Amino acid sequence: MRTRRAGWVAAGVLAVGLIAGAVELVVDDSYRDAALALVAGLLAGAVGTLAGSLVRAADPRGLVLGAVFALQGVLSWTYTNTGAVVWSLLLLSGLLLLFWFRPASPVALRSGTAWLGVSYLLIGALGALLVMKPEIALQRTLYAGYFGLVVLAVFAFRGVFARLTLGIAVAFLGTVAALLLAGSGNVFTSPHVVPDTPWGRGFEYRFWGASWLLDHPNAMACIAVLAAIRIGADLGLPAWQRVGSVATAALVLCTSDSRTGFLLMLISTLVFIVYGRRQALVPAAALALVLVFNGPSFLVKERYGDDAGVSSGRVETWRQVESDWRRDGLTEKLLGNTRDARATVYRASSGADIKLTVDNAPLAALRKAGVVGVAAFLAGLGLLLWNVWRRRRDADPWLVVLLPGALFTMITNEWLIGGTGGTLWLLLLAGEAALLLRRPGSLEP
Repeated sequence: MRTRRAGWVAAGVLAVGLIAGAVELVVDDSYRDAALALVAGLLAGAVGTLAGSLVRAADPRGLVLGAVFALQGVLSWTYTNTGAVVWSLLLLSGLLLLFWFRPASPVALRSGTAWLGVSYLLIGALGALLVMKPEIALQRTLYAGYFGLVVLAVFAFRGVFARLTLGIAVAFLGTVAALLLAGSGNVFTSPHVVPDTPWGRGFEYRFWGASWLLDHPNAMACIAVLAAIRIGADLGLPAWQRVGSVATAALVLCTSDSRTGFLLMLISTLVFIVYGRRQALVPAAALALVLVFNGPSFLVKERYGDDAGVSSGRVETWRQVESDWRRDGLTEKLLGNTRDARATVYRASSGADIKLTVDNAPLAALRKAGVVGVAAFLAGLGLLLWNVWRRRRDADPWLVVLLPGALFTMITNEWLIGGTGGTLWLLLLAGEAALLLRRPGSLEP
């Protein structure tokens, strides 16, 4: 029976590869590109098979939450100038959360991750209201309500939390498989398909997906690495699934050219050595392959030219945040900038048609919620660290492995404070909830 099932799976993967190759042959009329698309299709089919093999061990709520958060990021980049698409997803998933948030657990108030993802939105909404910008206040309140429902839905879960967090990781893997399949025609060819926006132009050397299904390379690398950490560090899963998840992350890191994703996986691998040196050899080998494929120079590449430096313009953005804060009135200094609902940054050197994110969690808290927001951020971060530290003996290895990487990468990314596409925040939230709801000495709540 197993042999027959394996045969059907192999046939399915081969069919996916052949279809991808055939489509590329019709589109580009190039046998070389068609062959490369076939290989990409085979890899996409293999990743999809890996995700499918884990579905039975995953909880449906985790699958849905992981898919929704991954899809938020994908739709944000695919429909950059059409906010209604993402808002529609938030509305539909929010209606589902209304069925999942009960019974509301007061334990959620003790979650540092919850404070990191919700408090700055409430503070920013108050700031917008005080400076007479009710539309921005309303949008921020809606965001806060949505992510508050996510928190309550996670803490209302009464099943096996390992299945919940595994479901989130499996959804991330499935998203990677979909992006690889959709963009199979340009995974191994250049230039890559990019969004026709200032964010995409000039980045044709990085894989984004297809024109109708795009994700930022850093976001794609994040979900791939998160899946690798959650699955790869779970010694209760079969070795082939653990190795396959790490190999998938290595593939995405090679094609996305993501330094932030590489750093997240590197820090997590170093921490994973504590749990088993032999097991840590797998991600270490994967990272070495990424360095060989991309070349070590990709870690210090000046992607926006000499003016932007190695930080890809982040340092200039941070300086702009400081400059704007100094010019803001007292209310915005204390409660956040109100340029728009997401408090994006305008930098003259980037052009008037691009809204920059801060790409630094503490500074993003300052931008979005002012000095009070920074205090809330530090309180939430301290609470998260305290919760994990005092329950470290009961914590799952993947959570302990992920947390240091999350702390290091918050310097170049906002994903620690959540928001649309806040995939790392979601996985940390579920991991911390498992700790807070777990009885001491028990494997599950």
